[in-house]
Amino acid sequence: MQFDFFPSKSLTFYLGRLFIARILAVLVMLVLVLMMLDLLAKSGDILAVAGNGQGELLTYAGLRIPQLIQRFVPYAVLLATIITLVALNQNSEVIAMKAAGLSAHQVLAPLLLTAGIVSVASFAFNERIVTRATATLKAWEAAEFGPVPEAGASTIRANVYLTDGTNVLTATNVTGIGENTVMSDVTWYERRPGGMISQRSRAEKATYANPGWKLENVEQFDVGRADTKTLESLTVGEGLTLDQIELETVDPDAEDFFTLSRSIDAYEAAGRRTSELRAKWWHKISGPLSAFLMPLLGAVAAFGLARSGQLFLRAIIGMALGFAYFVVDNAALAMGSFGGYPPFLAAWGPFLLFLLIGETVLVRTEE
Repeated sequence: MQFDFFPSKSLTFYLGRLFIARILAVLVMLVLVLMMLDLLAKSGDILAVAGNGQGELLTYAGLRIPQLIQRFVPYAVLLATIITLVALNQNSEVIAMKAAGLSAHQVLAPLLLTAGIVSVASFAFNERIVTRATATLKAWEAAEFGPVPEAGASTIRANVYLTDGTNVLTATNVTGIGENTVMSDVTWYERRPGGMISQRSRAEKATYANPGWKLENVEQFDVGRADTKTLESLTVGEGLTLDQIELETVDPDAEDFFTLSRSIDAYEAAGRRTSELRAKWWHKISGPLSAFLMPLLGAVAAFGLARSGQLFLRAIIGMALGFAYFVVDNAALAMGSFGGYPPFLAAWGPFLLFLLIGETVLVRTEE
């Protein structure tokens, strides 16, 4: 029995069922509370748009909930670990399992297996649901919760910032691909070599003019003369090619794993910096896999005598280890985004570090 990772099928199913029920309960509680707070903050902006009502609030909730699930699945696994192990300890079930000859790792094995299944499910959910919801929600937010240009979510890019020499072109939304690309709510800034803006041109729409981008119904403001005039059309940004538009509008949060991989290859072929994209590409795997780490970090709550008075302290230590991981993970990802860490280290360094910390704490205290 000592050398069998899952010595009892009944015990494995019992602990796994107990654990998954608590994960779902904690996750539902977190998502409902956070969604309610989010709606309180955003409902005013949504309802301020003429024609928006309860349907739009439900649409926002439907797009936001997948993002909340993605972010808080590891937290839910951590809290469920603490709740499950504290209850097992208080009811002397851990003592019974250890008295039967199970090691600390064997006690945790069903929880680790369940957390691994949750990690795989979370990865699939992120790739199929969250990326599409994120793309759609960002486009809707960029339109200030008004009508979004008719296009599939995968072809909408929000808040685009492009440079053509010293000049700058911004757009609220970019839809379509290739020569059918259309920009919405466009602003073109003509700047002198020193960086001073000489003219600002605004238009509701811009289409590809080959070369350049054709702005329609333009409102142009001349800074030097403090004069405003209206033009039927204006072609700007002749140095902005379709390939550059595609590269500049890559959003790693709105692209799935394989699409983002192709975007990174395109960046590298163009000689562009890929550290931020590569770090987030790796994090698409390490992020969901962090749920697998949580039972190990919270395991300190499972052991020690419940009557010793240290059970609460052990639960706090397990919770502190889990939340410390999230802090270090976010910091490392931020460092990787601007090149402070190599992308692989930024995404996987915190996971491997806390895997060793969790194993060390478990072995030193229980094995």
